[in-house]
Amino acid sequence: MSQIASYILWGLIAGIASGFLGIGGGIIIIPALVLIFGLTQHQAQGTTLALMIPPIGLLAAMKYYQAGNVNLKIALFVCLGFFFGGYLGASFVHHVPDVILRKVFGVVMLFVSLKLIFLK
Repeated sequence: MSQIASYILWGLIAGIASGFLGIGGGIIIIPALVLIFGLTQHQAQGTTLALMIPPIGLLAAMKYYQAGNVNLKIALFVCLGFFFGGYLGASFVHHVPDVILRKVFGVVMLFVSLKLIFLK
């Protein structure tokens, strides 16, 4: 798979998670950029903020950009996938009972936190 297609796929995954669970940037995109694409934590956070513009994170993303910690190419393609993925996730979530959705959200949060705590 090409690098651009991979960025779009991760944006789509994050967008679906955003629409489905109300999460995305911090829990999906940042770990993917660090663990899969090899960005530093600063670069991952800056790139994630840039892809959420406008207007979310505009001022914070500008500060990261000024410090050289934003990859605009990655932000653009992840944003594309996130845009459509958010719609898909929001379309599917209404068919999931609240109790199951709450448990899925908890498991996702636990899984990511354990990966970030115990992996380099």
